[in-house]
Amino acid sequence: MDKQRDFVLRTIEERSVKFVRLWFTDVAGTLKSVAIAPAEIEGAFAEGIGFDGSAIEGLARTYEADMLACPDPSTFQILPWRGEIDPTARMFCDIQTPDGQPAAADPRNVLRRALAKASDMGFSFYIHPEIEFYLLKSSSIGPEGPIPVDKAGYFDNVPGGTAHDFRRRAVSMLEQLGISVEFSHHEGGPGQNEIDLRYADALTMADNIMTFRTVIKEVAIEQGVYATFMPKPFTEHPGSGMHTHMSLFQGDTNAFFEPGGEYHLSKTAKHFIAGLLHHAPEITAVTNQYVNSYKRLWGGGEAPSFVCWGHNNRSALIRVPLYKPNKGQSSRIEYRAIDSAANPYLAYALILSAGLKGIENEYELPAETEDNVWSLTDSERRAMGIQPLPQSLDHAIRKLEESELAAETLGEEVFSYVLANKRREWSEYRSQVTPFELKQNLETL
Repeated sequence: MDKQRDFVLRTIEERSVKFVRLWFTDVAGTLKSVAIAPAEIEGAFAEGIGFDGSAIEGLARTYEADMLACPDPSTFQILPWRGEIDPTARMFCDIQTPDGQPAAADPRNVLRRALAKASDMGFSFYIHPEIEFYLLKSSSIGPEGPIPVDKAGYFDNVPGGTAHDFRRRAVSMLEQLGISVEFSHHEGGPGQNEIDLRYADALTMADNIMTFRTVIKEVAIEQGVYATFMPKPFTEHPGSGMHTHMSLFQGDTNAFFEPGGEYHLSKTAKHFIAGLLHHAPEITAVTNQYVNSYKRLWGGGEAPSFVCWGHNNRSALIRVPLYKPNKGQSSRIEYRAIDSAANPYLAYALILSAGLKGIENEYELPAETEDNVWSLTDSERRAMGIQPLPQSLDHAIRKLEESELAAETLGEEVFSYVLANKRREWSEYRSQVTPFELKQNLETL
């Protein structure tokens, strides 16, 4: 840690950094930032920077408002979009109480706790997200709704197109921030894009996702367009997900790999999948936290709607890819429900906890689903034991309320706040009179 702090202080001096932004994430998944002068960095490392936690969504109650933002020197990076005039850097922070204890409602701490439990069981958790988003001509909404920047489709190459230039600039900026990109391409919807980040440990990846969203927004502003991570901005086009590939490692060994197993899956992997399937409905209010998230899950476009798993079955909630059958390190599973608007710290903490619960209790993996689940009838799905994911935010809230796993993983404060926040959103949504209702009913009733 001292070496990392020395590196930060030296780099600030050598690069003539004028401002350092201290970043952290609130419970709702919004990035927060406070800028300090370089002269204050040593003090921030030693004592943290004080702020009013009660003003931040879900972070503290009014009577325990004082909080400290403690920068993590390992996350120091120069922000490339700020340029060389008055260079600006950033560091992610851990939030502490004045007595030096981790704040119970800090999402980063929630994930740290889940990772510590995995570590106690001998595991480290690695993830690789495929992040989808839409590029729009602007944030304004006309009579026809949002306007995408192009009419291209999956993997389309659009010479000179906005999305092509956008991805090149965004990937370059991410690489400058030390975030490795594996793939980037146009997705299925008009103006929809996907950028896949290379495998990293879960805490680093959650930080990377928060940085990724900021980069995408900044590049969009720079290029005169608007980027949105809204799960389903268009009725007739696919939603934006964040399919996440994941694996557990024991040291340098992939704990999901077994040479003779079906799809090369170990018992550990099968128990992990079983745990994730068992607990998926009760964590969906966090992995898919908005009213709009359920328009994606139940709006077609290859979004998973039912709790099942399969090998290369893109209608399944959990897919087991088999791209490199002779490379044990590549064994992984893909969780397909999570959308790109989720709070990554809380979502990954719950996904990990669900999988670990399956390992601890040796949950039995149900039979693989080979059929296209969407094409089955309700009675066929029931006969196969395939349950639906929550069909609305209200349904998801009710599942979350009953979840011991979520209460234990999130902690009392975060659990209570998430429930209150989501109940408020559902109540406000339910009271709205929508254009659909007016179009259907105004003239006929």
